[in-house]
Amino acid sequence: MGIGYADSGAITSLEAAFRAQRAERRRASVVALAILAVCLVAAAWVSEFYPSTLIAGVPRIGEYFHRIAPTLDWRHLFGGVDTDGSLAAWFYRLDSWVLLLLETANMAALGTLGGVVLALPLAFPAARNLGAPNPIRIACRRLLEAMRTVPEIVFALIFVWAFGVGALAGILAIALHTAGALGKLFADAMENVEMRPWEGVHASGGSWFQACRYAVLPAALPDLLSTSLLRFEINIRSASVIGFVGAGGIGEELYQVISFNYYEEISAIVVLLIVTVSLVDLLSEKLRRRVIEAVS
Repeated sequence: MGIGYADSGAITSLEAAFRAQRAERRRASVVALAILAVCLVAAAWVSEFYPSTLIAGVPRIGEYFHRIAPTLDWRHLFGGVDTDGSLAAWFYRLDSWVLLLLETANMAALGTLGGVVLALPLAFPAARNLGAPNPIRIACRRLLEAMRTVPEIVFALIFVWAFGVGALAGILAIALHTAGALGKLFADAMENVEMRPWEGVHASGGSWFQACRYAVLPAALPDLLSTSLLRFEINIRSASVIGFVGAGGIGEELYQVISFNYYEEISAIVVLLIVTVSLVDLLSEKLRRRVIEAVS
């Protein structure tokens, strides 16, 4: 009987302890949610995110989309450039815009390539499992953080001031920001590789550089290639935006038509950008799958 009472008392005390712990967690959750709510309200107040302003501005968004919508006429839809209401009249500068889109794609491709070239040698010492000295590892990680923290458009402003208006400024801006973003992802991929090949290279007398080249790089290569191709897709969009500050590509043209309120030209360029990005996404996805299958 004594043992039964002891077991019952232990169970009761455990249940009481569990209820007390659960109540404490609930109180902590309520306090955390209250603090979060206060922070969100303060952030909305500081940034002037007022519901009244939002409600008043929503109809104006619809009005702007109505203005940039083309005035197409189904009866003359496939008419010539001089025919009002035709697709040809809407895209009357298609030849110039296509060349600018090609320049934008070239900026994204060269910027991505430059970013990969910069990121790869920094990713090896930045990976925690590869045994680089702490000062070097920390320096590489802080450098990568600095490069990806600064937006492309800020880099573009700096390089436009240094090199003048043109695609070179855009390529350099994309390359630096891409290096910071890819360097972090490359290091993460290297930290997830199997370390037995690394240990085998070291056991056979290989150097740190040889272990990185022959043990880590082949194992991480599928992830590195996949991440690089995905970043190229992102850089297509970035290359379109940094043209607003004179860094070349279709962004410069888009900025001009927005500034002068050429509404139908705005919608035409936006449609071309959407089509271009969609095509690049599809092609990049197919290429990424083939590359991964080839190296896996």
